[in-house]
Amino acid sequence: MTVGVGGGAAAWADGVYRALRERGTTVFCYVPDAGHQRLIERACADPDVTAVPLTSEEEGVAIQAGAHLGGARSVLLMQSSGVGNCVNVLSLIQHGRFPFLTLVTMRGGRGEQNPWQYPMGQAVEPVLKAMGVITLPVDDAADAVPTVEAAIGMVDRAGRAVAVLLTQRLIGVKKF
Repeated sequence: MTVGVGGGAAAWADGVYRALRERGTTVFCYVPDAGHQRLIERACADPDVTAVPLTSEEEGVAIQAGAHLGGARSVLLMQSSGVGNCVNVLSLIQHGRFPFLTLVTMRGGRGEQNPWQYPMGQAVEPVLKAMGVITLPVDDAADAVPTVEAAIGMVDRAGRAVAVLLTQRLIGVKKF
Protein backbone atom coordinates (compact mmCIF):
# COMPACT_ATOMS: atom_id res chain seq x y z
CA MET A 1 0.00 0.00 0.00
CA THR A 2 1.18 3.53 -0.74
CA VAL A 3 0.27 6.46 1.46
CA GLY A 4 0.61 10.18 0.90
CA VAL A 5 0.52 10.14 -2.90
CA GLY A 6 0.76 13.75 -4.02
CA GLY A 7 -2.26 14.92 -6.03
CA GLY A 8 -3.51 12.44 -8.62
CA ALA A 9 -0.68 10.22 -9.78
CA ALA A 10 -2.41 9.55 -13.09
CA ALA A 11 -2.69 13.26 -13.89
CA TRP A 12 0.97 14.15 -13.39
CA ALA A 13 2.18 10.90 -14.97
CA ASP A 14 -0.04 11.46 -18.03
CA GLY A 15 1.31 15.00 -18.33
CA VAL A 16 4.89 13.74 -18.10
CA TYR A 17 4.16 11.06 -20.71
CA ARG A 18 2.70 13.70 -23.06
CA ALA A 19 5.80 15.90 -22.59
CA LEU A 20 8.10 12.97 -23.34
CA ARG A 21 6.13 12.00 -26.46
CA GLU A 22 5.96 15.63 -27.67
CA ARG A 23 9.73 15.65 -27.34
CA GLY A 24 9.81 12.70 -29.73
CA THR A 25 10.74 10.05 -27.16
CA THR A 26 10.22 6.67 -28.80
CA VAL A 27 12.31 4.43 -26.55
CA PHE A 28 11.25 3.92 -22.92
CA CYS A 29 13.68 1.76 -20.92
CA TYR A 30 12.48 0.55 -17.53
CA VAL A 31 12.81 -1.87 -14.68
CA PRO A 32 9.31 -2.55 -13.30
CA ASP A 33 8.52 -0.06 -10.51
CA ALA A 34 5.25 0.95 -8.86
CA GLY A 35 6.24 4.63 -8.95
CA HIS A 36 6.59 4.48 -12.75
CA GLN A 37 3.61 2.16 -13.27
CA ARG A 38 1.47 4.66 -15.19
CA LEU A 39 4.36 5.72 -17.46
CA ILE A 40 5.26 2.09 -18.15
CA GLU A 41 1.65 1.19 -18.94
CA ARG A 42 1.36 4.12 -21.34
CA ALA A 43 4.63 3.23 -23.08
CA CYS A 44 3.66 -0.44 -23.44
CA ALA A 45 0.26 0.50 -24.89
CA ASP A 46 1.63 3.07 -27.36
CA PRO A 47 2.16 1.49 -30.81
CA ASP A 48 4.65 4.24 -31.73
CA VAL A 49 6.94 3.52 -28.77
CA THR A 50 9.44 0.79 -28.04
CA ALA A 51 9.10 -0.12 -24.37
CA VAL A 52 12.22 -1.98 -23.26
CA PRO A 53 12.02 -3.97 -20.01
CA LEU A 54 15.48 -4.24 -18.47
CA THR A 55 17.05 -6.86 -16.25
CA SER A 56 19.23 -4.14 -14.72
CA GLU A 57 19.23 -0.36 -15.01
CA GLU A 58 22.70 -0.01 -16.52
CA GLU A 59 21.36 -1.68 -19.67
CA GLY A 60 19.12 1.38 -20.07
CA VAL A 61 22.10 3.74 -20.05
CA ALA A 62 23.72 1.77 -22.88
CA ILE A 63 20.45 1.61 -24.82
CA GLN A 64 20.10 5.40 -24.48
CA ALA A 65 23.58 5.90 -25.88
CA GLY A 66 22.75 3.63 -28.82
CA ALA A 67 19.39 5.33 -29.37
CA HIS A 68 21.14 8.71 -29.49
CA LEU A 69 23.69 7.44 -32.01
CA GLY A 70 20.79 6.09 -34.10
CA GLY A 71 18.91 9.40 -34.00
CA ALA A 72 16.18 8.34 -31.55
CA ARG A 73 15.18 9.96 -28.28
CA SER A 74 14.86 7.84 -25.17
CA VAL A 75 14.31 7.90 -21.44
CA LEU A 76 15.32 5.58 -18.61
CA LEU A 77 12.74 4.97 -15.86
CA MET A 78 14.30 3.62 -12.67
CA GLN A 79 14.07 3.60 -8.90
CA SER A 80 16.71 5.20 -6.70
CA SER A 81 18.19 1.80 -5.82
CA GLY A 82 18.93 1.31 -9.55
CA VAL A 83 21.21 4.35 -9.62
CA GLY A 84 23.81 2.28 -7.77
CA ASN A 85 23.73 -0.25 -10.60
CA CYS A 86 24.56 2.47 -13.15
CA VAL A 87 27.63 4.16 -11.72
CA ASN A 88 30.23 2.51 -13.96
CA VAL A 89 28.22 2.77 -17.17
CA LEU A 90 27.39 6.44 -16.46
CA SER A 91 31.04 7.08 -17.22
CA LEU A 92 30.13 6.31 -20.87
CA ILE A 93 27.67 9.20 -20.84
CA GLN A 94 30.24 11.56 -19.36
CA HIS A 95 33.12 10.42 -21.54
CA GLY A 96 31.10 10.19 -24.75
CA ARG A 97 29.16 13.38 -23.97
CA PHE A 98 25.86 11.67 -24.78
CA PRO A 99 22.66 13.46 -23.85
CA PHE A 100 20.95 11.43 -21.13
CA LEU A 101 17.51 11.66 -19.52
CA THR A 102 16.32 9.56 -16.60
CA LEU A 103 13.32 9.76 -14.30
CA VAL A 104 14.13 8.31 -10.88
CA THR A 105 11.49 7.38 -8.33
CA MET A 106 13.09 8.06 -4.98
CA ARG A 107 13.08 5.87 -1.90
CA GLY A 108 14.80 6.32 1.45
CA GLY A 109 13.42 9.81 2.08
CA ARG A 110 10.52 11.39 3.94
CA GLY A 111 8.39 8.71 5.57
CA GLU A 112 10.33 5.69 4.26
CA GLN A 113 9.53 2.58 6.29
CA ASN A 114 11.86 0.08 4.62
CA PRO A 115 15.34 0.33 6.20
CA TRP A 116 16.96 -1.24 3.12
CA GLN A 117 16.00 1.79 1.01
CA TYR A 118 17.88 4.42 3.05
CA PRO A 119 21.51 3.91 1.98
CA MET A 120 21.01 4.23 -1.78
CA GLY A 121 18.15 6.72 -1.43
CA GLN A 122 20.47 9.07 0.43
CA ALA A 123 23.35 8.47 -2.00
CA VAL A 124 21.47 9.12 -5.27
CA GLU A 125 22.13 12.85 -5.63
CA PRO A 126 25.81 12.77 -4.63
CA VAL A 127 26.46 9.74 -6.87
CA LEU A 128 24.71 11.27 -9.88
CA LYS A 129 26.45 14.61 -9.40
CA ALA A 130 29.82 12.87 -9.12
CA MET A 131 29.10 11.27 -12.51
CA GLY A 132 28.25 14.64 -14.08
CA VAL A 133 24.48 14.19 -14.03
CA ILE A 134 22.37 17.23 -13.12
CA THR A 135 19.59 16.42 -10.63
CA LEU A 136 16.17 18.10 -10.59
CA PRO A 137 13.93 17.00 -7.68
CA VAL A 138 10.12 17.09 -7.95
CA ASP A 139 8.09 17.20 -4.72
CA ASP A 140 4.72 18.37 -6.03
CA ALA A 141 2.45 17.15 -8.85
CA ALA A 142 2.16 20.69 -10.22
CA ASP A 143 5.95 20.76 -10.76
CA ALA A 144 6.26 17.36 -12.50
CA VAL A 145 5.56 18.42 -16.09
CA PRO A 146 7.45 21.75 -15.97
CA THR A 147 10.48 20.03 -14.43
CA VAL A 148 10.47 17.26 -17.04
CA GLU A 149 10.10 19.88 -19.79
CA ALA A 150 13.07 21.80 -18.33
CA ALA A 151 15.09 18.58 -18.23
CA ILE A 152 14.17 17.83 -21.85
CA GLY A 153 15.53 21.23 -22.90
CA MET A 154 18.73 20.66 -20.95
CA VAL A 155 19.20 17.23 -22.54
CA ASP A 156 18.11 17.93 -26.10
CA ARG A 157 19.37 21.47 -26.61
CA ALA A 158 22.33 21.64 -24.25
CA GLY A 159 23.42 17.98 -24.54
CA ARG A 160 23.47 17.47 -20.77
CA ALA A 161 22.83 14.42 -18.61
CA VAL A 162 19.82 15.09 -16.36
CA ALA A 163 17.98 13.04 -13.72
CA VAL A 164 14.51 14.12 -12.63
CA LEU A 165 14.09 12.84 -9.07
CA LEU A 166 10.44 12.01 -8.32
CA THR A 167 10.44 12.26 -4.53
CA GLN A 168 8.30 10.40 -2.02
CA ARG A 169 6.27 13.56 -1.46
CA LEU A 170 5.12 13.12 -5.07
CA ILE A 171 4.92 9.33 -5.51
CA GLY A 172 3.95 8.45 -1.94
CA VAL A 173 5.40 6.13 0.65
CA LYS A 174 4.96 2.36 0.63
CA LYS A 175 3.46 1.28 3.92
CA PHE A 176 4.80 -1.91 5.48
